[in-house]
Amino acid sequence: MLEVKNVAKSFNLKNLDKGKFSVIRDACFNVNSGECVALIGNSGCGKSTLMRMIYGNYVCAVGKIYIDKENILDLKAIEMSILRKQKMGYVSQFLRVLPRVSTIDLVMEPLLDQFESRARAKEIAETLLSRLNLSSKLWHLSPLTFSGGEQQRVNIAIGFSKDYKLLLLDEPTASLDRENKRIVMDMISEKKEKGSAILGIFHDKEVRDKVCDREIDVSNFSAS
Repeated sequence: MLEVKNVAKSFNLKNLDKGKFSVIRDACFNVNSGECVALIGNSGCGKSTLMRMIYGNYVCAVGKIYIDKENILDLKAIEMSILRKQKMGYVSQFLRVLPRVSTIDLVMEPLLDQFESRARAKEIAETLLSRLNLSSKLWHLSPLTFSGGEQQRVNIAIGFSKDYKLLLLDEPTASLDRENKRIVMDMISEKKEKGSAILGIFHDKEVRDKVCDREIDVSNFSAS
């Protein structure tokens, strides 16, 4: 489902003599449908950078990234946007949404984008928010006013609203209490059973042991 081939990434920094700071070099790995793979390694080794390259936020210096046999580096911006909506979910560490948009509308949006009926999208969103222990009193408020743990659960609901072929998870349980962490681990296992390929960053060993089939040490791809 996901194949990363000889990928490298560097950043242009004006305050460096040579102008470039290399982060990732010769990254090669794959993630199959129905498995969850953890990116591990010391802080700063490039785990989040690699995740953002796969999602298309960062452009690779060299290499290829195939999602469902399609090289995303060959895609135009609009084509990448369509691929994300159709095949790829992303739960980032921090909630980034437009202000004044209600929580339930945010969770419904990925479903409506793929022509799900409004009634069905609302039903799915309500089920997810209830499962994640978000009070119905909050559903029609902007999540930007919520606590960190509540925002993280909204992020998870958005990312899990569809059965994406590829699901990227960047510390999805970092802000959660034990009960909600258990719920999210169950949700990850369910997505695996449905055939999603899942790539995640999980600093919590308990989560890795519960949901991950194998680990990839990103330090092996470090350019430093």
